[in-house]
Amino acid sequence: MKIYLIIFFFNLANGDIRNHMWSNRSTIVHLFEWKWKDIADECERFLAPKGFGGVQISPPSENVIILIGEGRRPWYERYQVMSYKLTTRSGNRTEFLDMTRRCNSVGVRIYADVVVNHMTGSHPSNKGTGGSTADFNNYYYPAVPYNASHFNYPYCVINNYYNAREVRNCQLLGLKDLNQTEEYVRNKIVRYFNKLIKLGVAGFRVDAAKHMWPSDLKEIYKRLDNLNPAFGFAADARPYIYQEVIYYGNEPIRPDEYTPLGDVTEFRVGIELKNVFRGQNAMKWLKSWGPQWGLSPSETALVFIDNHDTQRSNDVLTYKEARAYKAAIAFMLAHPYGNPRLMSSYYFASSDQGPPSDDSENIVSPSINDDDTCGNGWACEHRWRQIYQMVAFRNAVDKTDIQNWWDNGNKQIAFGRGDRGFVVINGDGADLNQTLQTSLPTGKYCDVVSGKKVGNRCSGRKIAVDMNSRAHFFVSQNAEDMHLAIHVGPESRLL
Repeated sequence: MKIYLIIFFFNLANGDIRNHMWSNRSTIVHLFEWKWKDIADECERFLAPKGFGGVQISPPSENVIILIGEGRRPWYERYQVMSYKLTTRSGNRTEFLDMTRRCNSVGVRIYADVVVNHMTGSHPSNKGTGGSTADFNNYYYPAVPYNASHFNYPYCVINNYYNAREVRNCQLLGLKDLNQTEEYVRNKIVRYFNKLIKLGVAGFRVDAAKHMWPSDLKEIYKRLDNLNPAFGFAADARPYIYQEVIYYGNEPIRPDEYTPLGDVTEFRVGIELKNVFRGQNAMKWLKSWGPQWGLSPSETALVFIDNHDTQRSNDVLTYKEARAYKAAIAFMLAHPYGNPRLMSSYYFASSDQGPPSDDSENIVSPSINDDDTCGNGWACEHRWRQIYQMVAFRNAVDKTDIQNWWDNGNKQIAFGRGDRGFVVINGDGADLNQTLQTSLPTGKYCDVVSGKKVGNRCSGRKIAVDMNSRAHFFVSQNAEDMHLAIHVGPESRLL
């Protein structure tokens, strides 16, 4: 018990106070559509050992059942709320609590995706995952309960995203829009959030935040309970909040309206890095990456390459462009800008396709292959060596600045993070063959992208840093990966 308490208070004192991650942990992974039991297993067997700091889970509130072609169910039904019961295809309340207990006990925080801007559209099934029904035409959801007086009226659908009032008071894609100015609605939302806090979550990803008035969200957030100390949080710890505010520039609703309330999802990261890593923009310009690109301040930005919405378009890199995708993620994790989140998804052929499921539409668990990758239709990008090894890189270089930037004036770059790590990226049509200045201690290092450290040898490339902290790097234009990375952590540095 004494040892446990020492470890607990050390992590409390040295971890990230804002998002409540333990020390030497970083990076949220979105385990999209995973079951609660599978997330608990993944926290223990993989995420904690690999240094991940948290998991974003799919919405835990009861959703309407939607049937599309051949009776299959789409992913987006999870974002159409029937009630705030904790019953979905991911599991029930008991399984949710087991997940938060097990994940928190190994230092992996849970952030719940919460949908409170709206309820459902109108669907012929009229049945929720917890057995609830509704009168869609009359805006009546008896399981909450909500009635017509709790929704924005007169009813309208958003047509003009340059009209802030319309965006916030009208229906997103025909989903029935709640009026958060109503005290009754605020209380129902607060009660739902606080139920999740009591059950051990560390915070919330607030869906469709730009569609709600900041003044209403402020009132909701300030009524939230402190995090539950029974799950290892400080007695006065406040929930970590990051808000979905889609912004690509020149819109009237801006992220800085919401940053006084919590962090914001910085969608422009995925767009800009897509242009760079598809070769449409020179990598050399990344030297000024961050707010100088017009992005949100680093301290309030939740950064990501793709998410469950954007990966279904051609606007960002995804697992379907693996080489560029892995390099873009490596840059995002190697660079100090923002608080990173990774996408972990399933393979899909159509934009509506739901998660892998059996003939009864029960979600199928990911299988785990001998090389740590997943099967049963799951992509599990967080288990790709080139990605989880960069999570370890980020942990190793925490709280250091960029040093020793180098570029070839075009699409080859390299940079260090203090005296703790160095990354090299070749997006050019020629080999990268350079001796570069690092600030790393003299010694030999395993490139964590091409392989792993096995005992005191490397399964991939080995990099020698000389007495002047210089090292030679070679990245072929035809290599499997366009990048390499070394750091002083135990995953890279040889004895």
